[in-house]
Amino acid sequence: MNTSNRPLSPHLQIYKPQLTSVLSISHRMTGFALSIIILFSPVIIYFLTNSADTHQAVISLLQNSFIKLIFSLALFGLIYHLCNGIRHLAWDAGYGLDLDSSYKSGYIVLGVSISLTLLILLMAGAF
Repeated sequence: MNTSNRPLSPHLQIYKPQLTSVLSISHRMTGFALSIIILFSPVIIYFLTNSADTHQAVISLLQNSFIKLIFSLALFGLIYHLCNGIRHLAWDAGYGLDLDSSYKSGYIVLGVSISLTLLILLMAGAF
């Protein structure tokens, strides 16, 4: 079979980013980041429970604004991954698969994720 005349698929760079594709990629990225966080959480727990000195050092480190930002982004990633996972479960059940519903649910996921993140940070006294 002559394969030199067959049409080639376009490269990903010619596509414009759409809400659905950006949410799909960010769902994968947050899943990967959360698995890395889970992987290193025993180390953090060890330092928190090792001694009073290391506990105090970790607590003082958590007062840093940059570290608070990192934790806030990690919290958003967790909540976003949860909300988008519920969206994926709805798709698996056959709901919201048309393009219009897909965009609406995408905006809902973003709105709920941002709102819940801000609410949790506000309740935790991060502001």
